[in-house]
Amino acid sequence: MQDLQQRLAALGIAIPEIMLPKSEVDLQKWAVIACDQFTQDRAYWAGIEGFVGEAPSTLNLIFPEIYIGDPGRENRILNIHQAMNTYLSNGIFAAPRQGMVYVERATSYRRSRRGLVVAADLEQYDWKGDVRRLIRTSEGTVAERLPPRMAVRRGAALECSHVLLLIEDEDDVLLPSLGARARGDSPVYHTPLAGGMISGWFLNRETDWAYLAERLEVLAQKALGRYGDPLFLYAVGDGNHSLASAKAVWEEYKILHAGEEGLMDHPSRYALVEIENLYDPGIGFEPIHRLLLGADTAEVLTLLSKLPGFTCRAVQGVEELGVLVGDERAAKTRLGLIGDREYMLIESDVQGLATDHLQPLLDGFISGKGRDYGIDYIHGYDALFGRTYDSENPGVGILLPPVKKGGLFKTVAAHGPLPRKSFSMGEAQEKRFYLECRKLF
Repeated sequence: MQDLQQRLAALGIAIPEIMLPKSEVDLQKWAVIACDQFTQDRAYWAGIEGFVGEAPSTLNLIFPEIYIGDPGRENRILNIHQAMNTYLSNGIFAAPRQGMVYVERATSYRRSRRGLVVAADLEQYDWKGDVRRLIRTSEGTVAERLPPRMAVRRGAALECSHVLLLIEDEDDVLLPSLGARARGDSPVYHTPLAGGMISGWFLNRETDWAYLAERLEVLAQKALGRYGDPLFLYAVGDGNHSLASAKAVWEEYKILHAGEEGLMDHPSRYALVEIENLYDPGIGFEPIHRLLLGADTAEVLTLLSKLPGFTCRAVQGVEELGVLVGDERAAKTRLGLIGDREYMLIESDVQGLATDHLQPLLDGFISGKGRDYGIDYIHGYDALFGRTYDSENPGVGILLPPVKKGGLFKTVAAHGPLPRKSFSMGEAQEKRFYLECRKLF
């Protein structure tokens, strides 16, 4: 067993002790979507609060980002920590079990997506773009967004995670094989979600862990051949800021407890994650659109005219604009501009991801304006159209083209993280729901 643990440790993985609610807990109320979703939709979160009521729920263990700017942040964090302690002392959880959880998720957009819940070694990860580690961030991390998340994790008795780590398994062998092993037993949970259905199976046999190590070692050899040393095996597909916060708190902990026996075995060295395969047919990469608040159409059009090879033309409506921007056969990079009942197709000679050129333009534009200006990041065409015409908080929408996922690892290995909010793994309702927990102290 010790040799197996060392093999997994070399691959940045540990087998966690998983905590799940007892069977009498309503999992549909327990499982809540990632805290960084629906960040402008208070009605969504109010609806979740109403649905959950007084039932045990991960809603009480997280800090939805929509509330971070509200008064009373410190009290909310205290309540989160208190809820964790209460759930532990009141017998909400079944006995912890050491093992991995194989997950199958269905959504209204995709029939099946597979994953594996494990613990990732934060010593093998860094969110800074110039640091080359086994686990690398895929998008730029905004340091200013970390303190509230760090405050939640600092001193927390539990973690529940929405972090997704991607592997590059073109033959799609690892997760289907683990799924075949897992489905020989009954699932440990099976529940509807606000975004589809989810089932999970424990993999707690050493033979299963050994198979994981064997297949990851195969992928590691391929990665060394592609990207060289140091090894790059995992890209953070979702939850960049949450994982960065966990890393920052672990670094703090090491300083405070330097020299203590067993420091490097402390649970906060690890973070609960779900591993998914980049090439899983159930994973779609979606663009994250931009909404410029406070701006008018003429201002934004002038800004976009700075893109190389810029041209624009008017189109008849949102449907036509969506089709034109979404055409992956287009010879040039396309964006859509949605103003006050105006629709324009923008074309440019930008190569690669549109956000590489677009985001610096937007940041520069906003930095020279007053507090009435801002950028919001919108998941989904329909949501962008709705926000553009929001009479209380209007803005100018920028519709982004599809994102191709195949070159993600190559781009990150060669150039570091992509600009922030370059892509989304699926639509908002497809994001990970909190379900499994793990003790941090």
